[in-house]
Amino acid sequence: MENFSFCNPTQIEFGRDKEKNIGKYISQNGVKKVLLVYGSKRVIEDGLFDVVIKSLKENGVDFIAFGGVVSNPILGTIKNAIKIAKDEKVDGVLSLGGGSVLDSSKAIAVGTLYDSDVWDFFLGKEQIKKALPIFDIITLAATGSEMNGYAVVTNEKTKQKFSIWSPLIYPKVSVINPELQKSVSKEYLVYSATDIIAHTIEGYFTAKIQPKYMSRQVENIIKTVMETTEILIKNPDDYSARGEFAWAATNALNGTTTVGTSGFSFPNHLIEHALSALYNVPHGAGLSVVIPAWAKWYYKQNEAQFIRFAKEIFGKNTALEGIEELENWFNKIGTPTRLKDFCLDKANISDIIENLSYQQDFSKEDLENILINAL
Repeated sequence: MENFSFCNPTQIEFGRDKEKNIGKYISQNGVKKVLLVYGSKRVIEDGLFDVVIKSLKENGVDFIAFGGVVSNPILGTIKNAIKIAKDEKVDGVLSLGGGSVLDSSKAIAVGTLYDSDVWDFFLGKEQIKKALPIFDIITLAATGSEMNGYAVVTNEKTKQKFSIWSPLIYPKVSVINPELQKSVSKEYLVYSATDIIAHTIEGYFTAKIQPKYMSRQVENIIKTVMETTEILIKNPDDYSARGEFAWAATNALNGTTTVGTSGFSFPNHLIEHALSALYNVPHGAGLSVVIPAWAKWYYKQNEAQFIRFAKEIFGKNTALEGIEELENWFNKIGTPTRLKDFCLDKANISDIIENLSYQQDFSKEDLENILINAL
């Protein structure tokens, strides 16, 4: 294993009814007024919004609500929220929703304490030096944003989908109640499964140094996700499966799968970000198209690890068999595996490549060969 330092400052509150304590968690951190950020009406219709408001009031936490965050969150919405947060002089941000809402909340937490354009941080023009404290109740298990310092946002004007990272945007407290996630649609369940798997295999396949312990950690998460996804498709109310799925999602991107590794990258995410920035496809759906296409192009660069994947996950003997089995599983659960599933074809490839022109990890020829695999 490589030398490493590891710290994850997020307090996780996992289990039934934990959302009822959100006001207490916020007040214990000295926060008096939050911008309550949410997305879909699902949190209102399910009654979660009222539960949260009650808890805030009981604990003396004032709030101003901001709704309308969409999947693949956009910069314009975030800028509107930042203006409100500044005008209302909030001293914290509470996210109520999935990863898109939480990523937006992280950007809002940074932008509220910055005088210029928050997009500067995504472009690398500015370094994050301060942020409002962030709290969340996560209602969709996928991104792992509830226990990491990443946020991904789309600039709808420039069609750029970029990320930020800072230890300052780890949530202070994240509430994970699996019961709050049972109303997630079947489509977003399977997209989430792909996203979780993608978070683990990026390092697993691309790292120059990959300890066996970490490989086993990744394989455990993948097996858990595959098993629980199939259970939840049949029975969305299965609390045990929902809980394991949710905790696997959190651990897939909270730093515990890359401890002691080095030399890894996120090629599938980079390509998918270009795809969804242009065509607004669901992130997980885009990943299930990109991953098999990329793997067929890349596997010979780390064939031993792809063979390990094939054996450990699917009981197969060759790298290509493992890739094929993963693609078959995506098809089985009903997540897209071809560009044509988004009504895209070869004519769209050049636009995706152009959107990735800033990326130095791939040549245009490489990207074309990968995307042709996705036709």
